[in-house]
Amino acid sequence: MSKLIACTHCHLEFNESVLIKEEEQETTLYFCCKGCQGIYHLLNDEGLESFYKKAGNITLTPPTNQYEDSSNFDARAFYEKFVKVNKDGFNQVSLIIEGIHCSACVWLNEKALHKMDGVIEANINFTSNKATIVWTEELLKLSDIINMIRAIGYNAFPYDTSLQEVHANAQRREYYQRIIVAVFFSMNIMMIAVAQYSGYFTGITQEMKSIFNIAEGILSTPVLLYSGWIFFRGAYYGAKNKVVNMDILVATGASLTYVYSIYITIFELGEAYFDSVAMIITFVLVGKFLEVLSKKSAADTLDLIGKQIPSEVNIVHEGKIVACKLGDVTIGDIVVVSSGEKVLLDGEIIEGEGSFDESNLTGESEPIYKSFGDKVVSGTVSIDADIHFQATKDFEHSTLSSLVSLLESAINKKPRIEQLANKLSEYFSSIILGLSLVTFIVWWLWPHSFDVAFMVGISVIVIACPCALALATPVATLVGLSLGAKRGILFKEAAQLETMAKVDTIVLDKTGTITVGKPEVIDFKIYKEFDKAILYSLVKRSNHPVAKGITQYLKNDTIDEYILDNYTQVPASGITAKYNERILLGGNVKLMAANGLESDYTSENTLFYFAIDGEVLAIYELRDTIKENAKTVVDNFHDKGIDVIMLTGDHENIASKIALEVGITKCLSEQTPEDKSKFIEKLHQENKIVVMVGDGVNDILALANADLGIVMGSGSDIAVDVSDVVLLNDSLQSLEDAFKISRTTYGLIKQNLGISLLYNAITIPLAMAGYVIPLVAAISMSISSLLVVGNSMRIRYKWMRG
Repeated sequence: MSKLIACTHCHLEFNESVLIKEEEQETTLYFCCKGCQGIYHLLNDEGLESFYKKAGNITLTPPTNQYEDSSNFDARAFYEKFVKVNKDGFNQVSLIIEGIHCSACVWLNEKALHKMDGVIEANINFTSNKATIVWTEELLKLSDIINMIRAIGYNAFPYDTSLQEVHANAQRREYYQRIIVAVFFSMNIMMIAVAQYSGYFTGITQEMKSIFNIAEGILSTPVLLYSGWIFFRGAYYGAKNKVVNMDILVATGASLTYVYSIYITIFELGEAYFDSVAMIITFVLVGKFLEVLSKKSAADTLDLIGKQIPSEVNIVHEGKIVACKLGDVTIGDIVVVSSGEKVLLDGEIIEGEGSFDESNLTGESEPIYKSFGDKVVSGTVSIDADIHFQATKDFEHSTLSSLVSLLESAINKKPRIEQLANKLSEYFSSIILGLSLVTFIVWWLWPHSFDVAFMVGISVIVIACPCALALATPVATLVGLSLGAKRGILFKEAAQLETMAKVDTIVLDKTGTITVGKPEVIDFKIYKEFDKAILYSLVKRSNHPVAKGITQYLKNDTIDEYILDNYTQVPASGITAKYNERILLGGNVKLMAANGLESDYTSENTLFYFAIDGEVLAIYELRDTIKENAKTVVDNFHDKGIDVIMLTGDHENIASKIALEVGITKCLSEQTPEDKSKFIEKLHQENKIVVMVGDGVNDILALANADLGIVMGSGSDIAVDVSDVVLLNDSLQSLEDAFKISRTTYGLIKQNLGISLLYNAITIPLAMAGYVIPLVAAISMSISSLLVVGNSMRIRYKWMRG
């Protein structure tokens, strides 16, 4: 039988008889196929032979010709969907590179792409295998880039956020499966261990010990090799990159304990510690899984924003209204917008008039009336306007598109808060391994036997195994997250609890955050009694915020709805209709004046007039009311030493009055989304830790730029996705509760870390001195973990005092 020989390129092993043999400078090369042979010579010809040194003996994927035609990547439809032109005029595409196994694979792909004439930039993220490639179309086609990637043994396909979601789901499923196996076998092992521990103190024969040890050994094997594979894999990559991580400590402690227990079992020398193996793997695996669960959804925020933008608009072409792709609209085209539609391009009105809701961009709660010659801004919504406007910018340079670009930049600059436990473990693991090795050597040379030295060394690793350290943060945060969820507070990441606990500045949007965000009737004046059902029927059909406010107010009474004739919405004025030949008017003073009616009623709030047959019967006063407990919550933040600032797009007089009522001393009005974002950056320059609380598209830049973005549950989908915390019930009391929970949780995390470090400071010296056998080490390790878990559960009772 022929011996197995590894392919020189991919390292897969085959019988020598089927390999392609090649002599090179007194060295025999073996290749499993022509593809591997071609790639090997390509790398050497391009000066990339050092790839094999970086890759070591990692098995690669042999090349295959079963690829789709690369010319498909040059198709116009592909370019429209996946390729964009950056600010420098170069093409840019995001691809997923298939077949990447290690950092050497990343290095190879980047080097090969950079050697191509026309490639400006090629960056590959090893974690996601996502490549961002920038090139010039004059020198290179995208298909040429794909061909190069395939030529070195990999494949590429366009990046799609759904693939990220698939990857995340697969990772969660993997953890589910490994945890189920670990928990199932660990429970069975602990049942046997109970009998074993009882026998240790009351007496047990060596024969029975061996039976128990064999049973535990069989049960612990799948826990170590299957459930613990994650740690062995992490330990391998850590060692390869010269980083001593927690995975190395876990893998070392578990595997050495397992080997030692096999040795004890075979030679019947006493106590085996297979239960410790299972407990080590199970406890730390659960901790890592909690880490995975705390990560944000893999859905791409920018992709969600794209979904909010329709792909087509209506334009006037040769006297007809036709649909046109958004990207094909050019400056000077006439765009048609109907009532209720979103404006997707910037332009100037040439026909029609009406009210526009600009709250998504400016935070302005009142609709803005616009007519001939006025400018319309992309991202706003037509309330009652049917207009034609001339595009002054194409979509790529529109306000809405610019907002997306700014958001992308803000998200990329978002700081990452690392867990305290991970910072400590960076040094902890190396120190423990070193102490264990020193202990083993000292005890071996003292003079003691190898068995004793090995047992003491194992005891140091087991007793210091970072179960308590690993659980210190995730268990406390899990309890804090579940407590918040029960109160309608959703943290998207566990680290956000820590960030919120350190905050010293809160920035609040006005509309929808401090106020309800919907005009409500606060006062009225009835000049003459009338049938409320007539007014209800008039306003119910309108989508205008003021009309909705009147409708909501009248809904408190049980009234009928009538059928009205000649129903007309007058842009930026109100509504007219007829009922039993009586003329109905409902709207602002402008509508009344247009119909010859006058009123001397004045107010700083919004007024709605109702008239029948030329006589004003009632006036309703509406205002966007302040949320319940707003002043109390603001005062409580001030008492805790937290600065509270209000940013709003509203007019100064309205903003100042609201700020005064809730006790906010610093208020900035008429702020654009860019202004809000710049203000957050200014606070960062002052070394402030900032929370931004908002609810609309106009807040997303500030939400993304802040250390923590909090959005009300009624906010726009985009704002909810960009944010870090969602308050489902929209109340400011929930905001205060979120701070209480986070501060209490963070305090308990520090206590847990203190318990873990104190435990290690006491037990490690005892283990090094030989006073702790692995059995006691395993028990004390479990006790330390239970102490951390028990302390974390106190959040349920302590947070109210936070």
